[in-house]
Amino acid sequence: MDNNESERCESCLTPAEGRGGAWPYRTGSAFAIAALLTACAVGPDFKPPAPPLARDVTEEPLPDETRATPVPGGEAQAFRPDVGLDSRWWTAYGSPELDRLVEEALRNNPNVASAQAALRAAEQQVVAQRGALFPSLSGSFNATRQKINGATEGFPQAGSFVFTLYNASVNLSYNFDVFGGVRRGIEAQEAAREAQREELQATYQTLAANVVTTALLEASLRAQIDATDGLIASAQHQVDLSRKQFELGGAARSDVLSAESNLATLEATLPPLRQQLAMARSQLAVYLGKPPAEYGETGFDLASLRLPRDIPVMLPSDIVRQRPDIRRAQAQLHQASAQIGVATANMLPQFGLSASYGDSAQSLGSLLSNSVFSLAGNLAQPLFQGGALNAKRRAAIALYDQSLAQYRQTVLLAFKNVADTLRALDNDAQTLNAQYRAQRAAADSLHLIEQRFGLGGANNLDLLVAQQQYDRSRIAYVQALAARYQDTAALFLALGGDWERGANGGAQRSLPPPSRQ
Repeated sequence: MDNNESERCESCLTPAEGRGGAWPYRTGSAFAIAALLTACAVGPDFKPPAPPLARDVTEEPLPDETRATPVPGGEAQAFRPDVGLDSRWWTAYGSPELDRLVEEALRNNPNVASAQAALRAAEQQVVAQRGALFPSLSGSFNATRQKINGATEGFPQAGSFVFTLYNASVNLSYNFDVFGGVRRGIEAQEAAREAQREELQATYQTLAANVVTTALLEASLRAQIDATDGLIASAQHQVDLSRKQFELGGAARSDVLSAESNLATLEATLPPLRQQLAMARSQLAVYLGKPPAEYGETGFDLASLRLPRDIPVMLPSDIVRQRPDIRRAQAQLHQASAQIGVATANMLPQFGLSASYGDSAQSLGSLLSNSVFSLAGNLAQPLFQGGALNAKRRAAIALYDQSLAQYRQTVLLAFKNVADTLRALDNDAQTLNAQYRAQRAAADSLHLIEQRFGLGGANNLDLLVAQQQYDRSRIAYVQALAARYQDTAALFLALGGDWERGANGGAQRSLPPPSRQ
């Protein structure tokens, strides 16, 4: 509780001064004062943590653009601080099939439906919590058939008789929110609703990124399988050539065995790649809300995708405002702050008003003909509860401190995530360029060795070494190319994004609002 809040609430607790400077004694005056005191609310007024003052996310300045490589997917990516992140960022890959997959997943994924239902539940919890601000009115009616023995009541001469008793009543109760405990409870529930809303946003973004990265993984695996098939065909040709030379006496048996070993090694790498491809496709089916047997997509090819060229670079303060996990942590911090006010209000006097109106009669016709009513005010002040209320307030303060620490940790991890992915894009571009040059050199070397081998100027061992170098360089090149696409998607996810508006601030709802029932 800040100083201003403490002073304001202490003034609320000061007894109203009458002519004698003492508390008023009449019930009506007491409740008039209680009504005037409803403007007071104990507990701290929540203030969001200040945004970071840093100007950059990364430790070292980023280059204007990444290194370019003369291959599809090797284009330079420009780091643009003046470009916003489009909520439909996956469309930058230029693949209608990928766009369709993401949209279908966002419509049909069970996790999205679960998060939408949780948000609807949180909204109704707010409505239920607000009900405590209003009077509670209830009615009751019952009819009782009774038999009474006069002897048991001290009137033996009356004998026993049977009668029906009808009871009807209306009851009203109202608790004055003098110290704002109810309002702080509503504030806490509204913060919980906002946290759930950000959870839904995080579900949208995470699902979209998972679909994109898994589709890119599938494309990468297909490229690796194609490359491995080509390497196996080349290795098989080398085995056939070694066997012919061995039959002609131009090669040793060890040369044939080395070639066969190289072929078997390459063949052994193929089943794991196919297994990973099958797992990626079944995972995509789950993202789309389908069993794997119903997933009939033809698959993705890296050559069909376009590398996003403009990469948004945001200030740390913008990242704090945009990432749903940070906004969710802030909402949870707000909820913990409001709970301190609830715990504080529970330690203070509770003012209430109750009234009832009803009657009892032996016939329905005479019911309410001699009705009775009651009107009462009540004041309850906890006096001794074994320190439970103080302990609950201290626990609420400790939970607020915990939420604040978790918020700070979330911000730090978010900055780390963005910094790592930004650096990854620059490093991926350099890695791809190096792997491209390595593959070109290995291919040229293998071509020269094959020519020399055909002319008798190189032995089988030279050809085998050149073949293995080319095999490794080709697979590494495909992996480096796929990493550029995947790390770009990881950066888009790390930056967050606003699903309500597009990059230029115009309305651009990429998803329908949560369904309501």
